[in-house]
Amino acid sequence: MIENANDVLILPLERFRKEQISAAKEARKKYDKETEKYCAVLDKHLSLSAKKKESHLHEADSQVDSVRQHFYEVSLEYVFKVQEVQERKMFDFVEPLLAFLQGLFTYYHHGYELAKDFNHFKTDLTISIQNTRNRFESTRSEVESLMRKMKENPHEHKSNSQHIMEGYLFIQEKRPFVSSWVKYYCTYQREPKRMTTVLFDQKSGGKVGEEESFILKSCIRRKTESIEKRFCFDVEAMDRPGVITMQALSEEDRRLWMEAMDGREPVGYHGYQGRSKVYNLNRDHQSEGVAQLDVIGFNVVKKFIYALETRGIDEQGLYRIVGVNSRVQKLLGLAMDPKTCADVELDGQEWEIKTITSAIKYYFRMLPAPLTTYQYQRNFIKAAKLDNPEARVTEIHQIVHRLPEKNRQMLELLTKHLANVANNHQQNLMTVANLGVVFGPTLLRPQEETVAAIMDIKFQNIVVEILIENHEKIFREVPAGVCGLINPQLQLSRRRSAENKAPSCSERPLTLFHTPTHSVKGEHRNSVGNSVGNSVGSDLQQQRAPLSSACNSSSGGSSGGSSQGLTSRHSLTSNDGEADPARHSRPNSLLNPKSTGSITSSPQPTSPASSDSIPASVAGRRARALYACKAEHNSELSFIAGTIFENVRPSREPGWLEGTLDGRAGLIPENYLEFV
Repeated sequence: MIENANDVLILPLERFRKEQISAAKEARKKYDKETEKYCAVLDKHLSLSAKKKESHLHEADSQVDSVRQHFYEVSLEYVFKVQEVQERKMFDFVEPLLAFLQGLFTYYHHGYELAKDFNHFKTDLTISIQNTRNRFESTRSEVESLMRKMKENPHEHKSNSQHIMEGYLFIQEKRPFVSSWVKYYCTYQREPKRMTTVLFDQKSGGKVGEEESFILKSCIRRKTESIEKRFCFDVEAMDRPGVITMQALSEEDRRLWMEAMDGREPVGYHGYQGRSKVYNLNRDHQSEGVAQLDVIGFNVVKKFIYALETRGIDEQGLYRIVGVNSRVQKLLGLAMDPKTCADVELDGQEWEIKTITSAIKYYFRMLPAPLTTYQYQRNFIKAAKLDNPEARVTEIHQIVHRLPEKNRQMLELLTKHLANVANNHQQNLMTVANLGVVFGPTLLRPQEETVAAIMDIKFQNIVVEILIENHEKIFREVPAGVCGLINPQLQLSRRRSAENKAPSCSERPLTLFHTPTHSVKGEHRNSVGNSVGNSVGSDLQQQRAPLSSACNSSSGGSSGGSSQGLTSRHSLTSNDGEADPARHSRPNSLLNPKSTGSITSSPQPTSPASSDSIPASVAGRRARALYACKAEHNSELSFIAGTIFENVRPSREPGWLEGTLDGRAGLIPENYLEFV
């Protein structure tokens, strides 16, 4: 084996050095050469006088643009090659070494015990190499795709934001009898209006000297006829006297700097002479996704999850197999439209499992920001990079409870479902690791598409894996470190949820989607049954009335006295499966509130006050329904959220009121109403 070490170990490493590292060095030489060429052309171009003929200036601009484009492409190719070498060395170097060691242990029979001890490490290392290779292939394709996008549309991938601007500027430094233009690397932070400059020297290879900063007072574009240089603008500082004249690299670059600094046009200026464009300092806003973390979103996700867990939890490749895009968008459009949401039936064969899973993933991608928010994204990634597994869980536990409440609730709903999927991985082949690969880039998608963001994909997957494996601890226990940051009323609500207690009226979940049942032939199909998942929470109740009104319109049609539409009686249930505290069974003797027979008291509801505590002054008042309700007895009224009742008065039954709807009197749950 020692004699074959040259073939097994040395030659592969030598080949890697010649083919990969040498190629990277050549790319570096090419990059340095193009950099020097571009800087020379740019310096020459910026020295042109603005008083030259327009045609000559246009020709010079075109030449610079051509050189800049070539330099841009060479830079991207160099970055791509460096990234490729960095990734390749993780397996092209380790794999020959592993092969050599494996052969060495096999050859030496007397080292059997040592090889046996090494076997576990070898297995883990083999798996790690394979995972690294797989990640390399996917990462390489992503980086190559990003490079292609940046070549085709370089302006769309500039990392500019409304809060910061950075780049090179030439600053005019005035001395007695002479002035010179010096190149600086400048950074501007919009919030404190702070401009930071540091001297840049191309020959020495970068920044020189210490940073200097000042607070911006104003920024005004410099008129072309007032200075020989092009692309200039003047800035004034709060903490230093005088005007500072700066030169941008191009007209577009000057526009970006002035937008960032809220620059103004010179007095009397009404547009560029001889040009069709009007200078506009208004920043374009990116279009946001149509999905929101509101009542509609929560109920759509609950409905989809219920369908998956009852129909397709064992289907192989769940969430891996992608549905037809047109079908996915159609399903989401119908489910998120208040006019059609009640008619969407997921119990039949109309919608495939892969269509529903793709709709869930598409919904989370449509959110304006990822579920983990951009604010805490880097915190999640840093937590995933910790070496200690327990520290990872602890840190992610802390971050989750700093998320906005709607984000935390939706994340809890999703991870609980993914844990159920992973528990059936022997049938659906979707392990926790596979689910992390599917949902990592969605739940922690970056704000900007960069190579660094692509390299963080594996850590995004780790975060999702930790959330799934530890969802009980993460979402049911409030960490001590963030208790003071959470509203006390919200802590009480979380404790009740953790103890599986039925919510009170103020915490009542929406039950817009139910288990589908079929009525007699020719009648409308109603969707009635149990709500899936956790409650939306009291912070979403202000948005519930419009959606409840639309999504329960079909059930509201049975408010008449016909018993035929009430043959299938269901109690609205809370999340733990127990009867809803606001709706409880009543004996047959109570079917008619005017009956003279004996009355059997029903169980006391958990509403804040019984009907006995309602003052007589409420008699004859109007009230609005907070929730939709399906009548279980002829003496009760069916209604949808937002319904107005007339002549509301106390009832003889605890927890119930009497009211009139469309000329018919009946019983209404007390904690379903608010007086108007």
